[in-house]
Parts: sequence; C-alpha cells; structure tokens
Amino acid sequence: MILESLNWFKNTSSSIPKKFHYFFWITYFIFNVIRWGSYFDDYWYSLKSNLVEFPLHLIVVYIHIYLLIPRFILNKKYKQYLFLLIILFGCHYMVRTGLNYVLVTENIWPEAEGLQQVFTFNHIIAVVLGEVYVVALATSIKLIFDWVYELNRVEDLQKIQLKTELDFLKSQIQPHFFFNTLNNLYALTLEKSDVAPSVVLKLSDIMQYVLYEVKEPKIRLFTAINYIQNYLDLERLRHGDKIHCEMDIIGNIEDVEVPPLLFLPFIENCFKHGAKNSDRIYLTISFENEQDNWLIFKVENSFSQNTNKKNKPIHGIGIKNIQRRLELLFAANYEFHTKIVDQTFCVFLKIPLQ
Repeated sequence: MILESLNWFKNTSSSIPKKFHYFFWITYFIFNVIRWGSYFDDYWYSLKSNLVEFPLHLIVVYIHIYLLIPRFILNKKYKQYLFLLIILFGCHYMVRTGLNYVLVTENIWPEAEGLQQVFTFNHIIAVVLGEVYVVALATSIKLIFDWVYELNRVEDLQKIQLKTELDFLKSQIQPHFFFNTLNNLYALTLEKSDVAPSVVLKLSDIMQYVLYEVKEPKIRLFTAINYIQNYLDLERLRHGDKIHCEMDIIGNIEDVEVPPLLFLPFIENCFKHGAKNSDRIYLTISFENEQDNWLIFKVENSFSQNTNKKNKPIHGIGIKNIQRRLELLFAANYEFHTKIVDQTFCVFLKIPLQ
C-alpha cells in the first residue's frame, strides 16, 4: 500500500490513525468520481481519469506533509521548500498529463472549450491549481490534528509538572516532620525519659502513614485527623500537662477526602512557636463540613515569636509549602489567611470538597 510505503517519512508531530487516512481518501475519490461524472455526464470517463490521478494525489500530498514541511518549513528553509514544491508540481503535471493522454483520452482538458494542447500556460495553471487544492485540503487537516495533539501534549506536560511539584512539596514536609520529631526524641533520651519508647512507637505509626498512605492524591479526612492525633500524642509525651488541646468536628465527614499532609504543618507550627518560653500551650482545632461544598479548617494557638541573632523572624518551610500546594491544587478556588490576635496565632483555611 502507498500509505505503508511512505512510513519512512518523518512525521511533523502527531500520528493520525490509518483508518482516518483511508476514510479521507476513499471519500475524496468517490466525491471526485461523482462530481466529474455528473459534470461530463460520463461516469466511466470520470472513473478512469480519477483512477489515474488518484495515486498521484497521494504521492504529492504525503511528500508535502511528511517530507517538505518537517524538513524545510519547520527548519525555516523557505527558499528550498518553494523550489522543491515547484519541482514536485512540475513532475506531477508531466506524469499526470502523460498518463491521461496514454490511458484515458487524447483530449487532455475536456472541460475547456475546443481541443487544447499540452504544456500551454492555461493548462499548466489549471492542473497545478487543482493539485494545490488537494494538497491544501489534506495539509489543513493534518495541521488541525497537529494543533489538537500539541494542545493535549502541553496539557499532559502541565499535569506531569503539577504532579512532580506536588510530590516534591510533600517530600519536603515528610523529612521536615521527622527531623522535628527525632529532635524531640533526642531530647527525651538525653533526659532518660520513660516516655521515649512510647515516642518510638507513635513515630513508627506515623512513618507507616507517611511512607505508604500519602502517595495517593487524596486520603480520608478521618485518616488525616488520626495522623494529627498521633502527632498531638507525641507532643503530649514530651510536654505533658503543658498542652491544652481541643478539637471540634462539625458536620458529616464520613466521605470527605482531602490532600495528604495538608493540615499537619499548621499543627507543627503551634508547638514550634507556642512551646518556647511558655508554661502553657493552648491549642484549638476545628474541621467543619459546610453543606458538602467546603471544608473549613481553623487552628488557634498560644504564640511566641522566635527570633534569630539578628532579631529577624524565623520561618520554616511549612506555611510557604502549604501555600504553594494550595495554589497548585485549587488555583484561586480556596481561602487561606493567618493573623495574630492577643498572643494567639490564628489560621483559617477553606477548600472545596468537589
């Protein structure tokens, strides 16, 4: 088959399934036979002439689409392209005219008035324009396929980039969390605390969650809350009665799913900034399902600002990380803000459930 013999031509970008090639050319052939058969009132002549011309259409079209365009147009070799295109049309004219004269009729231009001669200016223009029409139609269809293919490719690349960045942000949170917890465990071992073994067990449960469950794009809210509870238990083992924590769940969260590791950085910050130079750590956490459309997450904790030697605020990766993840996951369809009121750090986060 002609289509298979042209497989060595380099494609411009997308690959159109063969069935669409067959459908296009069969439709075009039938249309031309009926069109010119009706015009001449001679369907037998129309069939013979189209059988001669049809293979030439295929050769010219596929040379143009799969050879001239990728090797010259895409490489900005416009002069070479025009030169070869003229040569291609010239060869087509000579072969088409010769075959028609030998195999079909000596009247090589029956639609014109009177008996016409070959290689006249008008006949060359008529044949070339007819071939330009075929080449332009087929090339336009190919370019449309390429355009759609490119749109889908760019969309796929954006999805891959989004997933890659989200995975990177999640991977940042995990070592950040374990680093803090191991520091806590180290402090307990220095004190030879009896609660150190319990910390190891709790940390083991959390590691299982982080290593296996957060690979999914979403997890059950119950799982995320259980993760937070384990973290709170770890902090209680370290700080004892200093921690006063309340957690409220408003509405039905049975089927609610959320991105993993979304809320923990806020809880970590409660202890990072609230535990320093404080006899008490007050913490309130709430989750509210608002009419199955929005999930509202609030955190309020006692707050003391850490400073470094240059008296500048110390910031971890948690909040900035979460802000970036929210942008990637929800675009502008979320609400997030923090504020400090009377030595209390307040977090408000509202994300869509659908």
